[in-house]
Parts: sequence; C-alpha cells; structure tokens
Amino acid sequence: MTPHSGKYVAYLRVSTQRQGQSGLGIEAQRKVVNDHLNGGAWEIIAEYVEHESGKRSDRRRKELAAALKHCKEEGATLIIANISRLTRNLAFLTRIIESQIPIIACDVPDMGNPSQNKFMLQMMANIAEYEGAMISDRTRKALAAKKARGETMGTPDPYAGARLGGAETASAVDAWAEELRPVIADLKKYGCDSLRKIGEGLEARGAKTFRGKDKWALSSVRNLLTRLGEWK
Repeated sequence: MTPHSGKYVAYLRVSTQRQGQSGLGIEAQRKVVNDHLNGGAWEIIAEYVEHESGKRSDRRRKELAAALKHCKEEGATLIIANISRLTRNLAFLTRIIESQIPIIACDVPDMGNPSQNKFMLQMMANIAEYEGAMISDRTRKALAAKKARGETMGTPDPYAGARLGGAETASAVDAWAEELRPVIADLKKYGCDSLRKIGEGLEARGAKTFRGKDKWALSSVRNLLTRLGEWK
C-alpha cells in the first residue's frame, strides 16, 4: 500500500457509552486507521469519538458534525476504520459525500478515481445498510422469543425512562429548530410571510421536518416557529 500524505481527521464510533468507557472497539478502530495510513507525510490533526448508535440521524451525531466541520475548515480528509462506523444509511452517506469533504473508509478499496471512489463508498454503505436491517430483524426476533418465555421486558422504572426520553427528545428538537433559524430568517427576508409560503420555502431548500419528512404540513411549520418564539 502506498503511504498516505496530508491532513486527516479521524472519526471513531461505538454504539454505547459503556463501550466508550471500556475502550472496546475504539483502540481497534484507531489501529486500523493508523495501519491504513501506513507511514508517510501524514498528520492526524484531530480525533473525534462518538458514543451513539449508527442509526441516529445527523442531528444526534454531534461528534461527526464537529469532525466534518473541522475537515472543511482545515482542508482535511475524514478517515474512518470502516464504513459502518460512519453510517449504515445510504442517504446519510450521500449527503456527506455531496458536502465535498474527502472521505477514506479503510475497508473500501481506493480506486484511484474520485467518481469510482464515490461509487465504492456508496456500494459499501448499501451493504452496511442491508447488514443493519438483518441485525435489527435478528434483534426483534430475539426480543419476541424473550417475551414469549415470560421474561421481563424494558426498564424496571418506566416512568424514569419516559422522563429521560422526553428530556432527550426536547433537547434534540431544540437543536434541530436552531439549525433552521437562519433558514427561516432568510425566507422571511424574501417575502415568505405565511405558514404555507414558509413551508414551501423549507421544502425548496431541502430542509426536513424533525421526523425526517420532505413535506411540511402547516402544523409542522407552526410548531417550528413556536419553538423558535416566532409564532403567536
């Protein structure tokens, strides 16, 4: 393998906080990254570690957002141990590729051509997406078997779990709304002065609802504006 050169930002991900604390998986990913770069005049200028499920949307992947921002500011390449550490979602990966930030996944062969490399990344993400679906299916079947055996399911304190889940969701909604604040301001500047016009403007800009939908119902626009304190 030809030694690499240039600036790199490493992104490492584990699915749970426990894995992150124990180092399970992180050291292995770090070794894969360093072995792949294989000497040469390269520098890892930053490393971002995420404790989050690969199923989460980009709103919940704060370390990934920071890593991509760092790459863009420094003209660096994002490097990951394997494509599934970045995402198992093809649409998610496509959005990242379209940001024009160079990506190296150590398990994806370098074809020596940007277009071919993009194709290989998307193909491997497609495979990872399929593997993720298979894992989810096996998990559902295992839980169904556990329930059939009469074993206890879920948290022992459902009320505490519900409160925690509600707080996390509210925080995620607030973060999502703030991301769209400048878009709303821009739309209003260009004359979008009704829920319908703002909704059409959000759709034209490719903005998605909190649930990831492309189409904006009037109620969704109203809820967003209320969240931002711009609707009475």
